[in-house]
Amino acid sequence: MKREIKLCLVYRDMWQSSGKFMPRQDQLVQVADDIVAMNCFHRVETNGGGFEQIKLLAGENPNTTVRSWTEAFNKAGIQTQMLERGLNGIRMSPVPKDVRQLMFKLKKIQGTDISRSFDGLNNPQNLELSFQYAREGGMIAQGALSLTFSPIHTVDYYVNLADQYIERGAEEICIKDMAGIGRPSSIGKIVKEIKRRHPDVTVQYHGHSTPGLSIVSSLEAARAGADYIDVGMEPLSWGTGHADLISVHAMLKDDGFAVADYDMDAYMEVRNRTQSFIDDFLGYFINPKNRFMNSILLKAGLPGGMMGSLMADLEKNLKSLNKWKVKNNQAELSQDELLMKLFNEVEYAWPKLGYPPLVTPFSQYVKNTSLMNVIQMEKGKARWSMIDENTWGMLLGKSGKLPGQLGQEILDLAKAQKRTFFEGNPQDLYEDELDMYRKKMEEKNWEVGQDEEELFEYAMHPKQYEDLKSGIAKSRFDDMLAEKRSETEASTGNVNLPQELEIELEGKKYYVGIKSVDDIAADNSSDNNINQNTQILSNLKSINAPLEGTFYLTKNNNESGVKIGDTVSIGDTVAYIESMKVINAVAADKGGVVMEILPKHGAEVEEDDVLIKIQ
Repeated sequence: MKREIKLCLVYRDMWQSSGKFMPRQDQLVQVADDIVAMNCFHRVETNGGGFEQIKLLAGENPNTTVRSWTEAFNKAGIQTQMLERGLNGIRMSPVPKDVRQLMFKLKKIQGTDISRSFDGLNNPQNLELSFQYAREGGMIAQGALSLTFSPIHTVDYYVNLADQYIERGAEEICIKDMAGIGRPSSIGKIVKEIKRRHPDVTVQYHGHSTPGLSIVSSLEAARAGADYIDVGMEPLSWGTGHADLISVHAMLKDDGFAVADYDMDAYMEVRNRTQSFIDDFLGYFINPKNRFMNSILLKAGLPGGMMGSLMADLEKNLKSLNKWKVKNNQAELSQDELLMKLFNEVEYAWPKLGYPPLVTPFSQYVKNTSLMNVIQMEKGKARWSMIDENTWGMLLGKSGKLPGQLGQEILDLAKAQKRTFFEGNPQDLYEDELDMYRKKMEEKNWEVGQDEEELFEYAMHPKQYEDLKSGIAKSRFDDMLAEKRSETEASTGNVNLPQELEIELEGKKYYVGIKSVDDIAADNSSDNNINQNTQILSNLKSINAPLEGTFYLTKNNNESGVKIGDTVSIGDTVAYIESMKVINAVAADKGGVVMEILPKHGAEVEEDDVLIKIQ
């Protein structure tokens, strides 16, 4: 009798692995019935991970989206699954216990059956609460082994890790091959030994096709006893996505497995609908290079799930870097040259950072630090001179114990900056917050929502939720989309003028502010803006943006930022820039009295923009 293999369509991850945004709620509802009609999937990945943040950034409420998107699968008896990040919940930073507990209860009510929980450091301690809260909320608790390839990430390492997950409450195990760099033979050995030790535990294989190994890994996992295989489908299969349903289906069937047949007409309908979403607006945020497989990624090991955002980040940073190079009479870099420099730096930096598995959010930390190293060294500055605050949290143990040892360079830097290492349970660092956010919502006259889903959203994604409620998120997204469309149509009507110029007269430097006549008139009408009427500010020193991103005076609402009249010293943190999903502290490279703060809190800034002027 043939052994049955079941398939899961990772529709959420297909999009996240390709570009920046997800289909709208109405589009997801449209395609759901056709996915059901394909009649071959026992599971569909619907939400989790970056899904909710992406929805908020697009000005859409993710709670209503999840409820309506999962409905068709719930009715058809197809299990739905979400991805969650353990200590980080479904965001990039740690989450208090009460918010984590509400998440599992709520997501089950909204229609999600399975929680695929992973920890970026493969730390069982961080996942124990996820398994507990998932089961208490009525979900299936699946523990994901974040696969990577290094001297310390061996077959025995992963098999023993699975033992610890199951001991702490995991009901299923997922082999999460997020970069597709797991060697097929090793994956087969991992699955075989897990099934030998735990024959009744369901094992699911998830592999990105980025360097081309996952199709073979799928077969090896199946032969070794895996119960489910994750697949993608056209037009978002292969590349940084996942092996295609048709190829995996044919391969498994030919090898003697019983696999549910798919309806080809329904397949084409899903394919065409998905393409129509790309043609509608999502294609503007998909880098064409993400649709190709690339064996070079075996070298860096970066996951497919972050390649969409990586290429967008690379494009922005390349533009800023080349602007600096032109200004300094240096040859510009191509995108491929910068990409290879980044991959080489990841290979160097990763062991020094303690070998964190290259999975969200730690893949971003390793990538961001490596990219900043490349950019700083291209400018003649020191390696490690731009480590963001999130990465420092990982290095100091605030996310749990790293798999490897930190390099001496990092230890020396931590000592020089008087940073303190943490060895306790990371969850203890974050106090419960639901009551605080409930009070805030009362003060703002905001409803906590059905099953307290709006309260959850606010506590999980505070800034993004506030931007949703104010309309800023939708307005910003519309502007971004209009700009993308304009660029695609090769329009030259929009010219971005600088806000100020640096000029030199008779050996002295002056900053000349540039404003429209309307802006000046508006400034003159307000007593609070008299300072801004000055057109020439001489003899002031400037603190510039070290990278592009969103400017903030503080990391959170409970802090007080620098203000005009404050005295700052070299090395003081004077602001923050959120870029590439992490917070970067801006340190003063000059001392003096703050005379002017140019960007508004929450404004977008470019690299080398003047942030603060001091005297």
